[in-house]
Amino acid sequence: MGTDQIMSAIFLFAVLILILPSFLSTNNKMKQFLSNLSIWTIIVLVIIVIIYLIR
Repeated sequence: MGTDQIMSAIFLFAVLILILPSFLSTNNKMKQFLSNLSIWTIIVLVIIVIIYLIR
């Protein structure tokens, strides 16, 4: 694992720590939480597929 990959992982983890509390507080209902979580999962999967196709 290169230094750039380690720094990217640290950056993403830090962003997750900053965003997660507000994400959980605004999604206090389980149905809304699962809906938002599924939307974010789809977005992340699309980005991963695009990055995979570019390489």
